[in-house]
Amino acid sequence: MARYTDAVCKLCRREGQKLFLKGERCYTDKCGVTRRAYAPGQHGQGRKKNSEYGLQLRAKQMTKRYYGVLERQFRGYYDMATRMEGKTGDTLLAILECRLDNVVYRLGWANSRAEARQLVVHGHFAVNGKRVDIPSCLVKPGDVVTIKDSTRSSEKMKAVLEANASRPVAKWLDLNRDTCEAKILSVPAREDVDIAVDETLIVELYSK
Repeated sequence: MARYTDAVCKLCRREGQKLFLKGERCYTDKCGVTRRAYAPGQHGQGRKKNSEYGLQLRAKQMTKRYYGVLERQFRGYYDMATRMEGKTGDTLLAILECRLDNVVYRLGWANSRAEARQLVVHGHFAVNGKRVDIPSCLVKPGDVVTIKDSTRSSEKMKAVLEANASRPVAKWLDLNRDTCEAKILSVPAREDVDIAVDETLIVELYSK
């Protein structure tokens, strides 16, 4: 399973905004974007000149990094979106939102998507009563996601749940905090996705 293993704060600095890749650290003064609000590398503080292609590339790269997806899988999601009804850009974001690791993060069961991915891989969650250890598993309306009983009783998970107890939950998810059970109510609409990206730029890039 391929994954990015370099410093993630560089990714946020390259995109010029917080992608919330390190959980709690992103909300403190230790955040890389707060400390050094310029792109990494020798020419990071140089003058920027964005071409049309550059804008399209940045939109794609930021979305990939936001959801923790590498190029080959991201392109696969785009191809899937082109075969579905509706606007391709909106559909692409909806597919990414429906990844199990993203759902776990949205529910406040992990401090970051990277942590959610690791928890899923270790088999701490079930979908419709069946243990799932594939972060890219796509949930659909009507599915029920739960935390394993042994995981819910662990001190680590208790601390995470307590820390995220006040985090807002997306309206397409119905969370029962007492039972640690969540139901997928619908496919997320564009207004339910909080990433600040122009998805039409991604479509334009891949359409060339």
